[in-house]
Amino acid sequence: MVCQLLRRLHLERSNSLPQILAGSPETPGQNSPLREVATDTLTVDNRRLPTTELDFVMSQSVLQGLAQPADTRLVLLVVDGLGGLAQEPNGLTELEAARTPNMDLLAAEGQTGLSQAIGPGITSGSGPGHLALFGYDPVSNNVGRGALSALGLGVELNDGDVAVRLNFCTVDDQGRILDRRAGRIDSSLNSALVSRLNAIDVPGIDLQFLTESQHRAVLVLRGSGLDPRIAETDPQRLNVSPVDPEAVHPEAQRTSDVLKHVLAAVRECIGRDSPANFVLMRGYAGRPVFQGIDQLYRINPLCIATYPMYKGLARAVGMDVAEGLDTLSGEVAELGAQWNSYDYFFLHVKAPDARGEDGDFDGKVAAIEEVDASVPDILQLQPDVLVVTGDHSTPAVLRQHSWHPSPFLIWGQWVRPDRAEAFGERACETGGLGVFPAQSIMAMMLGHGGRLAKFGA
Repeated sequence: MVCQLLRRLHLERSNSLPQILAGSPETPGQNSPLREVATDTLTVDNRRLPTTELDFVMSQSVLQGLAQPADTRLVLLVVDGLGGLAQEPNGLTELEAARTPNMDLLAAEGQTGLSQAIGPGITSGSGPGHLALFGYDPVSNNVGRGALSALGLGVELNDGDVAVRLNFCTVDDQGRILDRRAGRIDSSLNSALVSRLNAIDVPGIDLQFLTESQHRAVLVLRGSGLDPRIAETDPQRLNVSPVDPEAVHPEAQRTSDVLKHVLAAVRECIGRDSPANFVLMRGYAGRPVFQGIDQLYRINPLCIATYPMYKGLARAVGMDVAEGLDTLSGEVAELGAQWNSYDYFFLHVKAPDARGEDGDFDGKVAAIEEVDASVPDILQLQPDVLVVTGDHSTPAVLRQHSWHPSPFLIWGQWVRPDRAEAFGERACETGGLGVFPAQSIMAMMLGHGGRLAKFGA
């Protein structure tokens, strides 16, 4: 079996790893932000938190103090929207229905659980979901998707700019939304529409419309007095009119007026087209500022993704980004080509999420099976740590993101196996990790990769 073969290969490299795992002599001292204050609470960055297995959250500053370099390779394989729901009572989810012999074997040889990006009952967007996977607090570091998409498209955002995520949509003669994604129009039609929209003029404001992919586009506003605190116009349901882009803070009133002018011009410009005859606005944001993931965790990271938003998020946290990829096979080939140049790889697969949002259960199953078929090629590279999980769940029966925790597995030489024998929601529920915060995944990867020094004396 592939996994068993790789375990033997790992043993050949194990002579140096115990010394790495023993930790650095430079151990963080009493100034660490993590200190025990009672049997049931911790203080983390001046916040009191319970210390139950489910509620413990490792702060970035603790990890930063423990992080150390090592000659190990870590792979985070994010199957976007991985979690799902059954179509009928007592049925199987998309992941459970999929034929996944390779991920099942990883789960049997590794450790499993269910990860939550934000908390119980809270549905996560893609941005917060990925920030949690990268070890950032997804709440305090939340960034509007407009900025992430703009960065992914290579736009250099300046202080004071506002970026907006757009969805081309279909509205009827009364302005009611019939399709929030305009049938996922082809990107070539998107480009043609964007070219026309770039003729829109607002005095004193520089506007730039850009194609992202299919029905998604980006608007970047540049000018004085702009503020991203604006109500999103997407009501997230059909047969109602879009919401007006009202200011939710007095300082955003000028921006609200500009966007209302833009939307009126959009209606005039493409309102007679089909199927994409209007736009919905979401994810307003200025230029994001993060402490770099490379500095935080002493890693040399590379993002391998096809979709601009995820590349933008990776750029925002300081990752290098591979360009020119549009297939999963191409992503895996790029992983191999860059294997000796980086030590942390974020490999993103979009298709399962898109099929879930389309309500295409069988399509999501097929997309998951395609991911599974790529696993042996990843394993041939001999990663020291491999994590497979999602940023959130996207059940096809709901046609949208949901609050359900994401299946998770971690595999590597030093992983302590649990009793799970397959990779699926119910199997992972029985795993050794239980339900845990996604923000702790980075610590798990670093620890299993010999990249965290011992804490304390």
